[in-house]
Amino acid sequence: MDGITSFLAAAVVAGTPLLFATLGEILSERAGHLNLGVEGMMLMGAVLGFLTASATSNPILSVLAGAMGGFIGALIYAFLTIELRANQVVSGLTLSIFGAGFSSFMGKGLGGKVVPADLKAYFGPVPIPLLSDIPILGRALFNQSPFVYFGYILAIVLGIYLYKTRPGLNLRAIGESPGAADAAGINVSLYKYIHVTLGGALCGLGGAFLSLVYVPAWQEGITAGRGWIAVALVIFASWNPYKAIIGSYLFGGLDIIGFRIQGTKFAVSQYFIDMLPYIVTILVLVISSIKNSRKNSPPKGLGEAYYREER
Repeated sequence: MDGITSFLAAAVVAGTPLLFATLGEILSERAGHLNLGVEGMMLMGAVLGFLTASATSNPILSVLAGAMGGFIGALIYAFLTIELRANQVVSGLTLSIFGAGFSSFMGKGLGGKVVPADLKAYFGPVPIPLLSDIPILGRALFNQSPFVYFGYILAIVLGIYLYKTRPGLNLRAIGESPGAADAAGINVSLYKYIHVTLGGALCGLGGAFLSLVYVPAWQEGITAGRGWIAVALVIFASWNPYKAIIGSYLFGGLDIIGFRIQGTKFAVSQYFIDMLPYIVTILVLVISSIKNSRKNSPPKGLGEAYYREER
């Protein structure tokens, strides 16, 4: 049982950066913008969060700096795709390349450095009374870093926002039909800017979690493709923040399971393990296509530039 609890706890930690990035991409795609720059925004958040931690040893400033890194990347993307109506796919891919270059430039000379000890202690596991005493799941879910708890809260709040509030309804309307939303008096451009940039900030938080908590040290290319997994996870979660919680921790478990079974009689190639999240996503896409469920479909306006003059 201790082995199961340990594995589940590690899966939650490994899935937390995916959760932040997936929630950020859900916000962007709900606004009708397919931002493939998640990897780049995570890298920007990771390097700025780590630099701030090294300079100040302040956990709050470090987290804010990580969010700011993703926010800046998303703001560039938003200007290109909302104001200039540039192609969203090309802009997102460019942002990924830019973020990788930015992190390499800013992280030059940081290789091998670790997070200050006091900051590392701040982000250490904090058991929640009573909840952490629940067998198996209690220790796995409620004996974690405050950063992990923030991910829980954020996913729930975002779900309530999307499905239980008027601004959330307006956002979903924009993703489905920006022209109809505009005709209803919703400020489409403002909503797009706010949610695309907030989505970028969440991606930056995912990157900051990697460099401040998960590693915690600076490594070149620290995200290791997690941004692309987050894009796939959005589809897996059907653009639903609640499902993103389950999906992120499931994919987190897939990410670490290869290391857990190495040296056992069930040893499997790590390359095959790395393929599993994408195989699962493909299966979900196939199943969703067969069901043809409106509930699990992407926003109709996803990836399409909105020209108000043509409404």
